[in-house]
Amino acid sequence: MKLAIVTACPNGMVTSVLCARLLDAAAQRQGWSTSVEVHDAAHPERQLSAATLESAEWVLLVASGPVDLSRFVGKRVFRSTPALALQDVDAVLRRGAEEAEVLGEADVLAEEPAPSTERAPRLVAITACPTGVAHTFMAAEALQQAAARLGYDLKIETQGSVGARNPLSPEAIAEADVVLLATDIEVATERFAGKKIYRCGTGIALKQAEATLKKALAEGVQESAASGASTGPAKAEKSGVYKHLLTGVSFMLPMVVAGGLMIALSFVFGITAFKEPGTLAAALMQIGGDTAFKLMVPLLAGYIAYSIADRPGLAPGMIGGMLASTLGAGFIGGIIAGFLAGYAAKAINRYARLPQSLEALKPILIIPLLASLFTGLVMIYIVGKPVAGMLEGLTHFLDSMGTTNAILLGVLLGAMMCVDLGGPINKAAYAFSVGLLASQSYAPMAATMAAGMVPPIGLGIATFLARRKFAQTEREAGKAALVLGLCFISEGAIPFAAKDPLRVIPASIAGGALTGALSMYFGCKLMAPHGGLFVMLIPNAINHALLYLLAIVAGALLTGVAYALLKRPEVVEMALEPAKA
Repeated sequence: MKLAIVTACPNGMVTSVLCARLLDAAAQRQGWSTSVEVHDAAHPERQLSAATLESAEWVLLVASGPVDLSRFVGKRVFRSTPALALQDVDAVLRRGAEEAEVLGEADVLAEEPAPSTERAPRLVAITACPTGVAHTFMAAEALQQAAARLGYDLKIETQGSVGARNPLSPEAIAEADVVLLATDIEVATERFAGKKIYRCGTGIALKQAEATLKKALAEGVQESAASGASTGPAKAEKSGVYKHLLTGVSFMLPMVVAGGLMIALSFVFGITAFKEPGTLAAALMQIGGDTAFKLMVPLLAGYIAYSIADRPGLAPGMIGGMLASTLGAGFIGGIIAGFLAGYAAKAINRYARLPQSLEALKPILIIPLLASLFTGLVMIYIVGKPVAGMLEGLTHFLDSMGTTNAILLGVLLGAMMCVDLGGPINKAAYAFSVGLLASQSYAPMAATMAAGMVPPIGLGIATFLARRKFAQTEREAGKAALVLGLCFISEGAIPFAAKDPLRVIPASIAGGALTGALSMYFGCKLMAPHGGLFVMLIPNAINHALLYLLAIVAGALLTGVAYALLKRPEVVEMALEPAKA
């Protein structure tokens, strides 16, 4: 049998390619001859030729949007959707072979939409999360798919860990009805001056994409681009202390990762090799520990202040952060300095009244001077010493705590990493552990990273242990989750948690808590704040490497087995199972 397979998924080429490959492989297993087209409007030359379509006995069209059907007139055609095709390719092929019908001219005319005099809503959007790895791109994809379903014109810029991708053009911004900022951190809004803006988090955009787009059109309000102040409720809904803190952590994170890995690399030559002047180990420690880690707290404080007061807050925030570092107040002092500087700069900008001729001096002279003076004096005379003493006490407690306390802390950090999979609670545990690295407390970082790997790895394992309970799409997601888990990207478990939260989240928490407890019990210490299992390739980056790996395996197996037992079988797939036999 000769079959022509055409996949057309305007929501994303990945879905088109995946559908095409799975259907092609299934058809060839049945001994059919296939010709495959992954539809791309930008490359019409890649379409199947008229001769190829003519020789095919029937055409399988898998599409999630409008497709030009005119070239299939006179052929037997069976139409399906990507969701059904990915769920069970064999069933789609069986139905297609039996139910394909000849497509006539009348069918094509019936498919053509009536001309509309109304212009489709136009939106531009930015997605950005603190780490810029998973939520940023998953939210963008969900919004694109929702816009395609709703018929909206949407252009998205992703501000991930590698910078901005698909940057919005001035023309697109000018033509947009509203700007959607699906961000967990502050982003610059100067270019959106005069436009309606709607703000939400990446998690909301990911889980409720259609509702988010509709609310953006209905509730977007104009903002003052210079100050970020909102004229309506949308801004107030998503601003606040936690978002400012995440902005600081987001900008600090690359510095911590670079510094931590440099320190870890210095240990390749021996734990104390850096003490020998002039050696490569000493140079690596100077780059990582003496430079990168010293900039960590000023960056944190500076960008917390930037999030609150925009650019005028950056200088006083960094000054306050450097003071916190030199006074021994560490990351806790840096957080306090950032908020002091940010709100001081914002208050001065709002309440200081100057003649119009001197107004231009506010952002470059008045605000930096007064905010830096206020923040510096408060840090030196009020905040610095008490916070330094508190941080010293915390460090001493962590270094000297007994086995029971260590296990309890591991359970707490491990569970927090798995509650919301990259959300606020996860980020809070991670930020706490990262901050302790500057105080040479490495055990919490080990427990946190190990537990963060457990949910995606465990759920990937579950798709293998209970294969029949999962649809084809879930099995594919399980493979991806395994890889993401190995890289310490907890968000790899989100597709499962979004679909079945009441089972996925408890199973994940159980595994993460076990891993965190075992890591602390074994006394594992991690010098690098990111990298997943690949950090273990660096000698001495983590002590007790085998026990650390055991902790991760134990937690992942607990999550995998628990969810494999709790998971309910897919109704559709089980109903089709007898036909496969």
